[in-house]
Amino acid sequence: MNVLHFIKTRTILTHIILWAAVWAFYVYFFSYNSENRQYVLWFASFLLPLTLVITYYVVYNLIPKYLLERKFGQLALYTFYTFVFSSYLLVLIIIGSYVFLTGFDIHAVPPMAKNVVSVLILVYMIVGMVSFVSILNHNFRTISQNKELQNKILSAQLRLKEQELHYLKKQIHPHFLFNTLNTIYGMAMAQSKHTPDIILKLSNLLDYILYQVEKPGVSLKEEVLHIKEYIDLEKIRFQDTLKVRFISGDIFDDIQIAPMLLIPFVENAFKHGSIINGFLEIEVNIELNENRLDFTIRNTLVDQDKDRDRGGIGLANIRKRLDLHYNNNYQLQHETKGQLYEVKLTIFNLNDFKNEGND
Repeated sequence: MNVLHFIKTRTILTHIILWAAVWAFYVYFFSYNSENRQYVLWFASFLLPLTLVITYYVVYNLIPKYLLERKFGQLALYTFYTFVFSSYLLVLIIIGSYVFLTGFDIHAVPPMAKNVVSVLILVYMIVGMVSFVSILNHNFRTISQNKELQNKILSAQLRLKEQELHYLKKQIHPHFLFNTLNTIYGMAMAQSKHTPDIILKLSNLLDYILYQVEKPGVSLKEEVLHIKEYIDLEKIRFQDTLKVRFISGDIFDDIQIAPMLLIPFVENAFKHGSIINGFLEIEVNIELNENRLDFTIRNTLVDQDKDRDRGGIGLANIRKRLDLHYNNNYQLQHETKGQLYEVKLTIFNLNDFKNEGND
């Protein structure tokens, strides 16, 4: 409330100062080559209200209603009416001042106040200057409002993106845990001696899922380590029906990727892969060449499953996360070659990774 009062008070003071300055300018202008101080003061005082009314009519009516709305025909018409009416009032002021202030003594009229055209030009010069400032002020306000609106839109988009990322992670976690818990359940039912080992490996994966995955980025080396742990879990479940070939070159600790980016590919290979000739065969190949990552995974697949949607929740989310983190910086391909289903992911520049805190 105090702020609004301050703004209104400041606006009123600004207008008072403006018109006081205009009146002082009129006095100075019409005093040129004239010693009739009384006439100049009164004439300036009569001329000021006319200038004020014309200015406010132009600034608060013609400009917002017609100029800013691009109604140029109506603007021209009402401008013409304003000009004619103001010219008529100006003539009345000049004649009235001549009659009542000089008593029909033409020599007592200041030279600068005799010419109707010059006085009219002077009035409209003031009107034009104030109108120009008003338009500039409107443009500045519009630019400021547009920037504020853009900032709000960007902020809203950022919040939506963060919410989407959290939603995607929440979808990945239950999917991953569901398969792993099924494995533990099966081992427990069989009273397998490998149950403690599988629980320990699951514990490591849970730590990764529940804590490390909340980080904006994790090391590629850590992601690969958990892929190996996941494969070890599946080896226990499949036992002698699984053949896995895992190929990985040297990976430096400082290479960062989005967490849980590669594991869903491996998970889907086990979920949708088929046992052919007594074995489910899976091959994982991870190559790192400077800042380029090539990830390839293949799994055996029977003919009737080739046309089936093998994406699942995991791969659908991964594609979305790739768009968010590596937009225009990755290539994801999949195809069926005979009895092998292959997915290949290439991230061209790992340094362009956009973590969630900077999206």
